[in-house]
Amino acid sequence: MSEKDLKEKVENLLMENLVTGYSKSQEVEYTFIKPSSNRYSYQYFWDTCFHVYILCAIDKSDLAKKCFKTLFAMQEESGFVGHIHYWNNVYPARITDIFQNKVSLGRDLLRTHMSSLIQPPLVAQTLQKIWETTKDRDYLEEMLPKIKKYFEWLSRNRDFDDDGLLSIISPFESGMDWKASYDPVLGFSHGKANKLLFWKVVGIDFRNFWRNYDQQKIRRRDKFRIEDAGFNTIYAQNLKALGDLCNIMEDRDAAKYKDRYKKVKDSILKLMYDEPDAAFYDLYSEKNKKLRILTPTIFFPVIIDGMPDDVHKKVMERHFFNENEFHTKYPIPSLAINDPAFNPHESMYIWRGPTWIFNNWFMHQFMLEKGYNEEARHLIDAIVNLVDKSGFREYYNPFNGEGYGARNFTWAGLVLDMIQMHESHTNEKFDKGT
Repeated sequence: MSEKDLKEKVENLLMENLVTGYSKSQEVEYTFIKPSSNRYSYQYFWDTCFHVYILCAIDKSDLAKKCFKTLFAMQEESGFVGHIHYWNNVYPARITDIFQNKVSLGRDLLRTHMSSLIQPPLVAQTLQKIWETTKDRDYLEEMLPKIKKYFEWLSRNRDFDDDGLLSIISPFESGMDWKASYDPVLGFSHGKANKLLFWKVVGIDFRNFWRNYDQQKIRRRDKFRIEDAGFNTIYAQNLKALGDLCNIMEDRDAAKYKDRYKKVKDSILKLMYDEPDAAFYDLYSEKNKKLRILTPTIFFPVIIDGMPDDVHKKVMERHFFNENEFHTKYPIPSLAINDPAFNPHESMYIWRGPTWIFNNWFMHQFMLEKGYNEEARHLIDAIVNLVDKSGFREYYNPFNGEGYGARNFTWAGLVLDMIQMHESHTNEKFDKGT
């Protein structure tokens, strides 16, 4: 498939999934893109960030700005923004998702509202992408205070241990639903997923629902309290981006966010990195117990600026390039292929084996910057081949490329951002004569 054909297909997909309207209860117009035409019909937090990157890659930055602005249209005075926005479409995809809301919402559940969970905080880098694409200073001036307010909420409410690292209180907050590294915390015997795992996870959301998502009550209970390596890598990267955006606007808070970034980076290296295993592990409870299960987030922190070279080399060589773990024909599988819980096929228990486009996109820039040019190109080619073979699907088999889950799913469009980045990096090297 040519790049031109791919770009046309991605643009058609996003326009088909475009949703616009007006919420009477919120008194606001909204614009967003559904991740898929049927299965995921709401506005999702980090999906909206992905869509901004894709829209910028297909020269639709005005639409990107509208979608991103809609994401903050219901922001609470506290700064909180939920992971699902139910715009005039209030019935959850799964009945148990009702537990992802505050019990105090009452009848407001029947109106436009947000969930009470969060997702990985990609929003600062997303705003940075809009700025780099448009240089729209008025838009940056409008949105930056909202982003700052959101990051203040995160710092106040989710840094439970004052170590800079954020805790998630539900498996769904990681963005990687049913992630296998959480099995020991859930009391699920690590292996192939089944209905018992489903009810264990729903039980976590129900307890949070019953506590009305009171963050301090949840912290004290310490039932499910994970410092996720992937989530906190994204947090660190976005603190850095937020500091950079503040600098552009000559905002004195730039130094504060840079200091937080350094604190998070240092804590990731100190608390999450396991030298004998050459892996960054998720942490559980206030005792910072390491969850020694190999998912792609074990190597996510290597992308953080300033991580020691010897650390990133050990992690990548031990795991990323290991054919018994993550080095498959269609990378990157969402669980090491030698793990007893690994399942590469279609299942409701996602993120326990199949390849998800996000992982490729997230690691691609690092691969380029560190000289893994062949592997960086392979991450792109794998996605193009997956789309050509199986269409725009939610996730894929890492061995044969068969597509699973939702159809007309948007994430594969991120490959256009990867292609642009790859071309830019290649041109930059050529200009420098290297």
